[in-house]
Amino acid sequence: MDFRSHSLHQTIVATHLILAVDDDDDNLLLLTQALARADRSFLAAPDGKTALTLAQTRQPNLILLDIRLPDLSGFDVLHHLRRNVITAKIPVIAVTALTREDDHRKLLQAGCSDCVTKPYLLEDLERAVDRCLSALALSYPSDSGFGSTKVFGAAVV
Repeated sequence: MDFRSHSLHQTIVATHLILAVDDDDDNLLLLTQALARADRSFLAAPDGKTALTLAQTRQPNLILLDIRLPDLSGFDVLHHLRRNVITAKIPVIAVTALTREDDHRKLLQAGCSDCVTKPYLLEDLERAVDRCLSALALSYPSDSGFGSTKVFGAAVV
C-alpha cells in the first residue's frame, strides 16, 4: 500500500493516537508500519511544520520525532511543542541517527521522554512506545476521561 496516496487507509478503535514525524519516506513508512502492526492509531507528518499543526489540531498522545528535518529541526519542533499550552505535555520520543550519549542527553533535556537510535529494532521502538504510553496512563486517573475510546484513522498528511 502506498501510504502517501491514502489520506485514510485504516479506521481502528483506539485509546491512543501517535504522531510519527520523519522527512525520509522509507523511515516514515517503517514507523507507520510498526505502529499499524501493533494496532496503534497514528498520523504521519513529513516535516516539522506539519507535525506542529497536527500536534495542535489532533493532540496526539505521543509523538515519534525525527531530529533532522528539512524545515525545522527536531529541537525546534520540541521547543515549539513545549511552549504551547495545548502541546506542552505530549510525550515525545526522538527517533534519531544521533548516536552520541551527549546528543541523547541534550534531547532529554530539551523535553524528549525517550530516544531511539536509527537503525533500530522494531522491538526497541515498541518498548519505548509502550513505556511512554504506560507512564502517560499512570499520570491520568481512570475517571478523568483520558483514554476513553475514540475512533481515529491512520492518516498521512
